[in-house]
Amino acid sequence: MAKMITPKEAAAMVKDGMTVMIGGFLAVGTPESLVDALVAQGTKGLTVIANDTATPEKGIGKLVVKKQLKKAIVSHIGTNPETGRQMNAGEMAVDLVPQGTLAERIRAGGAGLGGVLTPTGLGTVVAEGKQIITVDGREFLLEKPLRADVAFIKAHTADKAGNLVFHSSARNFNPLMATAAEVVIVEATNIVEIGAIDPDAVMLPGIFVKYLVQG
Repeated sequence: MAKMITPKEAAAMVKDGMTVMIGGFLAVGTPESLVDALVAQGTKGLTVIANDTATPEKGIGKLVVKKQLKKAIVSHIGTNPETGRQMNAGEMAVDLVPQGTLAERIRAGGAGLGGVLTPTGLGTVVAEGKQIITVDGREFLLEKPLRADVAFIKAHTADKAGNLVFHSSARNFNPLMATAAEVVIVEATNIVEIGAIDPDAVMLPGIFVKYLVQG
């Protein structure tokens, strides 16, 4: 069974300098209680892997505003001017990754693969410093897998064994990230007894989940 903890206890597992995956797409599907607890704790020097940095007042954007990140690995930053300001000022590193490539790198990390081959980014700044591999006469970039120390995940419903159901588009990066971190902490809107979720409805099995937080 997954262990029930508070947001504060979850945040305490994230130490300065750690790498954290945070689910969500413009804060849709982001575990806000977990992020707020991390903001309150004041943890510094974090590397965050996420789709984006949301907005200054929502989700991951709060961590940016508080200058708790040393690096963001994301697919876009356009909705958070503070991210761009810190990047241009040299206060935070930003690794921009095409969205599909970001998802595949996380998937590769969860599957134990050595990376993925993609033509996306060839001939652009995305290819700088990366290995190019030719397959059947066609060139691909080798994109290396991504993993994290901790993943903060948002689910609609969890049972006490950690089996998860996500709601519509809030599913986004959450199930992928849950496979690619050493410790997975899930904030669930609803927590139900084991057996209350139809096995055919489970979107992520509880084997990946270590801790549950009531959302």
